[in-house]
Amino acid sequence: MDRALRLTNAGRRYGLRGPWVLRHVTLDLPPTTLTRVEGPNGTGKSTLLRLLARVDAPTEGRVSGHPRTAYVPERFPAALPFTALDYLTHLGTIHGLPRPSAERAAGDWLDRFGATAHARTPMSQLSKGSSQKVAVAQALLAEPELLILDEAWTGLDTDARAELERAVAERTAAGAAVVFVDHDPRRLSGTTDAVYTVRDGTLHRRTAEGDGPSAATEGPHTTIEVRGPAPLPPEAARLATTTAETADRAHRLVVPASHSDVVLRALLTARPPYHVVSVRPSDPEGRR
Repeated sequence: MDRALRLTNAGRRYGLRGPWVLRHVTLDLPPTTLTRVEGPNGTGKSTLLRLLARVDAPTEGRVSGHPRTAYVPERFPAALPFTALDYLTHLGTIHGLPRPSAERAAGDWLDRFGATAHARTPMSQLSKGSSQKVAVAQALLAEPELLILDEAWTGLDTDARAELERAVAERTAAGAAVVFVDHDPRRLSGTTDAVYTVRDGTLHRRTAEGDGPSAATEGPHTTIEVRGPAPLPPEAARLATTTAETADRAHRLVVPASHSDVVLRALLTARPPYHVVSVRPSDPEGRR
């Protein structure tokens, strides 16, 4: 199965004969990459993500590749005839999990996002924030090879937002591609592989690093010092803002704080594992 997704010269109209929303869009989403899509409201960002998720078909061009895909839409249909746990369990069985495993995975994701108390609540009675947690959980429990997030952080509390950032880092470290839209320009700053702007119905790539608030220096960071072989595990090196060899078999990594758990897991599960010397908040000035 081809795990990379590609839009080739794709376009989408409003209706059968309406004006073009997008046209002549080509976009590659290979494994392990994190891609941000930005642009003013109404420019076609959500339309692009719906094409990537194959919720909509392009009016022209094509979509190729068949990664296992999960999608968090901008507006999640919350008024469903399930409790939160039953809905997630049902989706888990659709993805091929035995029902006990599906229920366990559903419970685990509700716990990670702080929604265990609402597991037995009907979906129609959930608050906006709790409903959004279910929307995110339904995408993550399938361990997708392509994760598509359309304003997925909107409505989440601070802890759940940080948890979603960790989950994104886990998916890319596991080999998945992630593409997202978010109104906060600092979201996942310094960790994106590509940033695209939707403008005038087309897609324009810009440099992900060093461009305004998306720069890697924004946001809290953590410094991790370890001892072990070089080179570092790819997932740890990829998520680090900076790395340095400080002595014989010693390394210092500065990583976004939201991704420190993922980097530590990569280091500790490497073969042979790295010895963690220290973990501390980085100096916001010198990033040390």
